[in-house]
Amino acid sequence: MSSRQSNGTDRVRRRGAAAEVRRHPGADWTGGLPVFIPQGYEAGYDYPLLVWLSDPLGAPIDLGRCMARVSLRNFVAVEAAGGATAVWQAVDRVTDRLSIHPRRIWLVGQDAAGTEAFRIACRHPESFAGVVSLGGGFPLDESLFGRIGVVRRLPMLYCCTAADAAGAADRTDRMLRLFHAAGATLAMRIYPRRRDLATAALADVNRWLMDEICGSASAARAAVAG
Repeated sequence: MSSRQSNGTDRVRRRGAAAEVRRHPGADWTGGLPVFIPQGYEAGYDYPLLVWLSDPLGAPIDLGRCMARVSLRNFVAVEAAGGATAVWQAVDRVTDRLSIHPRRIWLVGQDAAGTEAFRIACRHPESFAGVVSLGGGFPLDESLFGRIGVVRRLPMLYCCTAADAAGAADRTDRMLRLFHAAGATLAMRIYPRRRDLATAALADVNRWLMDEICGSASAARAAVAG
């Protein structure tokens, strides 16, 4: 990484590796947004982009720590605070300066921000490669499958705890029946404890995303459909 890219970064170290998150105010190209640049960044390679939605009422995102648990090399990531407008602004800012694959932009959120990630992705399905929600349920009562022909091709991952799934068993059942009836794609991961959403789930997010990006999951769905 050049000196221009690395000046002023906050470093988060985990297992001997550094996750770099840029937080430059004012004139810096990030506009004050936290931006994660993967280790060994290569300008000639089109990276997938993870847009992490933050929940204004929840705990702040530690983007460097989250990406260290997902992958230090596979993705560029940016934090977006707020709704769809903030997402577009964050995407535009990052894609103007870094090498991003235009069809590999993923939304990620936890709790209420995960629900918002579902909402934004289903309302603008052409703009995203898929969505990941960590503990944020799908907004069932908002008619988000109005454009079913496009939405059913949008890969979605929902991670939750066993307690969450059991405590909202009726809602979980409604969600699964909705996706089944629509022929839409929802992968679900259930973890024993809350803290697993911040550890095991993030490693699973990396594997799920890479399966989708490399085409193995899409090929499996096509084989089943055929």
